[in-house]
Amino acid sequence: MDVSFILSKLQQMFPDAHCELNYTSDYELLIAIILSAQTTDKAVNKVTPALFHHFPTPRALADGDLKRIEKDIARLGLYHAKAKNIKACAKVLADVYDGNVPSSFKKLTELPGVGRKTASVMQTEYFDIPAMPVDTHVERISKRLGFAKFGDSVETVERKLKRKIPRSEWNMAHQLFIFFGRYFCMARNPKCEECPFLSICKKDKFEAYKRKEKAKQ
Repeated sequence: MDVSFILSKLQQMFPDAHCELNYTSDYELLIAIILSAQTTDKAVNKVTPALFHHFPTPRALADGDLKRIEKDIARLGLYHAKAKNIKACAKVLADVYDGNVPSSFKKLTELPGVGRKTASVMQTEYFDIPAMPVDTHVERISKRLGFAKFGDSVETVERKLKRKIPRSEWNMAHQLFIFFGRYFCMARNPKCEECPFLSICKKDKFEAYKRKEKAKQ
């Protein structure tokens, strides 16, 4: 596998690859990332204007009425749990960090509702700290292009990507993989006939593996 070739091609395809969540502060970005779990960035961007209008600071959200929070994000899946998580997260930000979002991975993952992927996205996007968040797009692309094995866990995929891609390019590669997976190599109906990686792609074997694993359940 020629990593430099893959990254170079992806840059040509998506020169403006970037985080598509709308935000104006570290607080808004963190809440938006939490809300983006198992839904799209577009869906999150539709609900956050009202949410941040009603709760413009961590303290406001921490002290906010849970029913009001739920109403603002009700169009998202799992909104009951997400409302509780962002309220609890905002309370820690307000009480412990004076309304600021910590930059360290350990402190981020100690916040309510913040897992490994959310912490890594926060580091790459807001603090420009090299990290390799693995969402569903990054995982799929990594396995189709041979960066990881089909049965690898998300954390194993992350470790392999970090080992194979230069650290200075982690943040860029993360966004490129997302855009490639979101707009070109989709889970369904990928644009295989136009793909520059067709000769190395393991899509068919990956899909066969997933069907086999599903049949075992």
